[in-house]
Amino acid sequence: MQEMKKIGERFWYMTPVSETDRPILGMVVGKHKNLMIDAGNSEAHVHYFLKELSKNQVSKPNMVVLTHWHWDHIFGLSALTEAVSIASRQTKGEIGKLLPLSWSDVALDERVKEGAEIEFCASAIKKEFPGHRNITITLPDVAFEGTMEIDLGDVTCILQHVGGDHAQDSVVVYIKEEKILFLGDCLYPDIFSPKRNYTVQGTLELLEKLEAFEAETYVLSHWKPISKEEFDQEVQMLRTIASYTEDFKGVKQRISEAYRNQVGRELTKDEIETVEDFVNGSQLSF
Repeated sequence: MQEMKKIGERFWYMTPVSETDRPILGMVVGKHKNLMIDAGNSEAHVHYFLKELSKNQVSKPNMVVLTHWHWDHIFGLSALTEAVSIASRQTKGEIGKLLPLSWSDVALDERVKEGAEIEFCASAIKKEFPGHRNITITLPDVAFEGTMEIDLGDVTCILQHVGGDHAQDSVVVYIKEEKILFLGDCLYPDIFSPKRNYTVQGTLELLEKLEAFEAETYVLSHWKPISKEEFDQEVQMLRTIASYTEDFKGVKQRISEAYRNQVGRELTKDEIETVEDFVNGSQLSF
């Protein structure tokens, strides 16, 4: 069950749904303008989000920013006809590649077979669109490079391209006055390669960019908002496993042993998966 929640004075968000891969949608409410973060995985997703916001006297967005090009963050953009849509130039280019594609079951299955799509996404699309698949790919109105700052009235949003292994076009949104950093999917591994992976260089470069923000709350699109302390713990894990991956040339057993000795306990499921992801990524470079 999706819930509408509020952080601070100016930020609302709706919780995600794993079965149909609905990510968190956010809304920054300014004195003069509202900025929606991500456009959801369908028009139904967007309509539900706006309906729940209206119950809390929050008006429709004047603008919407896309964190990256993946389907679950852009398929609802066609429902936001009254909002100016914003994305990085790289994101706009990637969305453009989707324009000629068919989203029928046959087309999805064929792309999975060819390796151009993954089963997880194809399955989620089928569940989100069980009947008539009225998917309209919409290009963003405004494309930027690097960084963009938006003054909504008493609240400032900084959009910054950060990249990362999950999507090279990833953009984060820093809500300055609330000290909230909307991460989107940037902290997740690459799930579209034959083996999901983290690369050492990509991860370390991303973490350096994210740590430059003076945030107190971090929003991960397919999980939940986390505290600064929780974020720092995640960063420490990623940095440490990345370092051991480099030191031990991607040898899984040695990486696991070194990390286990450092933390003084058995590895959690998340840590085991992270080691495997770095091992997979190391095979791309070693």
